[in-house]
Amino acid sequence: MTTISKNEIENFLQSSIGWAYLENSIKKDYQFESYMDSIEFINRLAKQAELNNHHPDMIVGWCKIKVSFTSHDKGGLTNQCLEMAKLADYEFKELKLPNTN
Repeated sequence: MTTISKNEIENFLQSSIGWAYLENSIKKDYQFESYMDSIEFINRLAKQAELNNHHPDMIVGWCKIKVSFTSHDKGGLTNQCLEMAKLADYEFKELKLPNTN
């Protein structure tokens, strides 16, 4: 898999909510009602990452998870990064939490 163009990145950012491109990665912060909701999200996203063999960097905070995707071995973003970002959004929505930023 090869890296994607700046145009493809821009198209993704325009069609997505909350994602930003910074330091060769796409990043998003997810807010949760409780700490345990955030841990459930991490577990769900980790399962998707294993299934797709593409793993995000995740930082756990108090009721907040910072998610970042890049392809370290390719030196930038790939289509797989974008697909995993969409899966992260999907898993967040599937939790059916009252606070769905």
